[in-house]
Amino acid sequence: MALDQLILWLSDYKYLALFPLAVAEGPIITVIAGFFASLGYLNFWLAYIIIIIGDLVGDAVHYSFGRFGGRAFIDRWGKYLGVGPKQIGAIERQFDKRGDKLLFIGKMSQGIGGAFLVAAGLIKMPFSKFIFANLLATLIKSLLLLLLGFYFGHALSTINTYLERIALISLGAAIFGVLIYFLYFRKSRNLAP
Repeated sequence: MALDQLILWLSDYKYLALFPLAVAEGPIITVIAGFFASLGYLNFWLAYIIIIIGDLVGDAVHYSFGRFGGRAFIDRWGKYLGVGPKQIGAIERQFDKRGDKLLFIGKMSQGIGGAFLVAAGLIKMPFSKFIFANLLATLIKSLLLLLLGFYFGHALSTINTYLERIALISLGAAIFGVLIYFLYFRKSRNLAP
């Protein structure tokens, strides 16, 4: 969605638009809300609470995709992606050991957090543990982004550009990591007797 459109909706509808935009757009709308708070258009703390709730609702939607649709997708298409029961088992073990840390890292990163949220649903991580881990990261990340907008909101287009670049770099690194993982393990499986 265009930055200009986000700004118009938020200026026209304020808190009414803030919640759905926080669910859908996340980081950039939080920065814009911080800028609007610095201008007196929004109350900083009320915007913070609405953004946290909206962000957690968005997280729950991602979790639901994994929990209620992810396994069927993997069963049907996973073999073409190199993902099967063995890989799902490995993901489950990782989430059992350090799921809260993985969610925190995923949530704090830009661009790849959704994959962590869907994976948590896919392996049926207890929802209470899921939401608690995300709440902690959301409290920190949302406050930092609101403060960024509050103090540096005059540079919104520059901030948006950096957020997009960080998301692309994170996505590229994640794809590269997945490719290396699958190529390495496929190669080692083929070499095994």
